Amino acid sequence: METFLIRALQLIMSLSLLVIIHEGGHFLFSRLFKVRVEKFYIFFDPWFSLFKFKPKNSDTEYGVGWVPLGGYVKISGMIDESMDTEQMKQPAQPWEFRSKPAWQRLLIMIGGVLMNFLLAIFIYSMILFHWGDSYISLQDMTYGMKFNERAQEIGFRDGDILLRADEQPLERFGMDMLRNVAEARTVTVLRDGKETEIYMPEISLLDIAKEEPMFLDILRPNVVDSVIAGGPLAIAGVQKGDSILAVNNMPVGSWNEFTEKLEGFRSDAETNGAEYAEFSLVYSHQGMRDTVAVRTDSLFMVRATSMLDYKVTTRHFNFFESFPAGVKLGVNTLKGYVNDMKYVFTKEGAKSVGGFGTIGSIFPKVWDWHRFWEMTAFLSIILAFMNILPIPALDGGHVLFLLYEIVARRKPSDKFMEYAQMVGMFLLFALLIWANFNDIMRFVFLNRAKAFLYILWLPGLTWQPGEFFILVMTI
Repeated sequence: METFLIRALQLIMSLSLLVIIHEGGHFLFSRLFKVRVEKFYIFFDPWFSLFKFKPKNSDTEYGVGWVPLGGYVKISGMIDESMDTEQMKQPAQPWEFRSKPAWQRLLIMIGGVLMNFLLAIFIYSMILFHWGDSYISLQDMTYGMKFNERAQEIGFRDGDILLRADEQPLERFGMDMLRNVAEARTVTVLRDGKETEIYMPEISLLDIAKEEPMFLDILRPNVVDSVIAGGPLAIAGVQKGDSILAVNNMPVGSWNEFTEKLEGFRSDAETNGAEYAEFSLVYSHQGMRDTVAVRTDSLFMVRATSMLDYKVTTRHFNFFESFPAGVKLGVNTLKGYVNDMKYVFTKEGAKSVGGFGTIGSIFPKVWDWHRFWEMTAFLSIILAFMNILPIPALDGGHVLFLLYEIVARRKPSDKFMEYAQMVGMFLLFALLIWANFNDIMRFVFLNRAKAFLYILWLPGLTWQPGEFFILVMTI
């Protein structure tokens, strides 16, 4: 329950900030061009609001709704999600959106997107200023990488150190590394002190991301680093510095293979209703081989860790250096997300769409300000991108029609705009329903897989109970 509350609070705080900034962008440009804003709400207020007030001599009602997701501004004289067609039947007034030149209306519509992107850059800059940029260099991973069966069929070998994807240097372990490898024509690795070129087939990032074991992972040596007293390996006599050689007479070349075998034992035991697993273990102690019987605990663990001590590289930035670095990080994040959008339109991508439950799970189980601000900046980037897509009911849909007006020198009819808005809202509702249905199905079937999370936020609805969905590529 505590975990749920912590995640829920982080989610509400993050979304509230993003909504204020996004809708504030529309609000500021509207006021700049003397367009009347009738409402500015945090959260949604179907039927009633928790709080509202209207300052003296102000045209805007400010309030807090009771549905704690999203928010909106109602701009006078605009066909938006409120579907206030009665207002549009009246003669146009000078303070209305529809009375302003097309270029002013265009800036009003992109104001939210602009502010969200600037917010993301600012947050990234402050993260780099306060915490710096920490990562493990691939070249510092002296043991190299562990590759699954599919990767080895392509030509990779355990222990390979990744150098380049095509001609682009691979510098750090992470999602960008996996993306670059998947989309490269050739990958260059360091093998036995020599550079080796591996030719890549056409593979999908979505396909390899969900493979188990992972397409590539950090190669962990089969040397024991620590043993918990009273744990299964300690009882068997295994000590720090010992090497794991075989399990049930099957050779083990890395700690990765050892944990894979333990996972197999766990699956078999759970299928058979067993509360633990038993296996024979061959290990080496000070050059002497020994074979012992091991019984896992009730969680099918052996209570030991491998020896792995890679140097963490941290780059620090002063206040002024953090801003260009933040811009670069924000742009690279956006590029990576846009590049991965192609997977949305695949069969597997559609199955991976998730809703409210999934977005909450991206926040940490315990309060972590570093992770909170990282996720907030990421969500802000995605909010900006998704809003600019040329879909009716989104900011990008209004931008598309305004560009048409500028080029054709005539406005789309009000009736056309009404129909376009309804079509867009129908599409958003359909996506919302599908996303949350997938969440329910995952919950029912207890899908506990790890996930690469790509957040797709679909704002544009005013009071409706939800404005976003998440694409989750499970691994």
